[in-house]
Amino acid sequence: MHIQDLRDIGASLFREISSLRHSSRIKTVEGTGAGGDQTHYVDRRAEEIIITGLEALKQPVTIISEEAGVMHLQDGGKTVLIDPIDGSRNAVAGIPFYGTSIAVAEGMTMGDVYLAYVINLVNGDEFWTEKGRQPLFHGVPMQGQRTDDFLLVAYETPTPSKDLPVISPLLAQARKTRCLGATALDLSYLACGAISAFTTPSPSRSFDFAAGYLLTREAGGVITDLHGNSLQHVELGLKKSASLLAAGNPELHKKALSLLNP
Repeated sequence: MHIQDLRDIGASLFREISSLRHSSRIKTVEGTGAGGDQTHYVDRRAEEIIITGLEALKQPVTIISEEAGVMHLQDGGKTVLIDPIDGSRNAVAGIPFYGTSIAVAEGMTMGDVYLAYVINLVNGDEFWTEKGRQPLFHGVPMQGQRTDDFLLVAYETPTPSKDLPVISPLLAQARKTRCLGATALDLSYLACGAISAFTTPSPSRSFDFAAGYLLTREAGGVITDLHGNSLQHVELGLKKSASLLAAGNPELHKKALSLLNP
């Protein structure tokens, strides 16, 4: 499997899903996905497009997806982690910030991820990389923020009453903060230098951040859990596994860690 295969799937997604933005169909509830969240029409349709694209490759892969759970194509093989709609609550609410995240791994831990692809389904922004190669934004090389100032800190708080007090020391040091609601896109924009740091204190699932994990690292950034522990050995699966703290460069990450762990 190659990056171009994922980009072709992304093009199919953008053609169809972007046109749903102002449709009432996008909000239709169709049950509960394997990840435990409500499944809406937009989630299911995006997943269908991705799986159809992967089936067309006729390669043995094991899919781990938020909606369908675990699927084996051609008796299974390399792991493909899919978040069909990253920021699905934004999509359903009509907030124009959501996308798709796809990561491919040779094994079953985060350190085994070797391909990453994220697309913003509202404006078509594409981010992709391979392990050991500089990540690209629309084909242009990208790099995390070079300075050590917290110009813009993004965050996600699934449980605000519990999460906000934990990360408030970091937010207080930022010139600007944003809660954008789509973890993979947050990490992608961090990798291209638009966001200084990103954090979520509640555990995230591997398909939420696998692609962003590789993009961040290959762009010169650092991503760990909230206490600075490596994510290399985090198991790939449907369960919530790790808090996240990402920064555009090592010095920024070190400063963020010291604020969150005084």
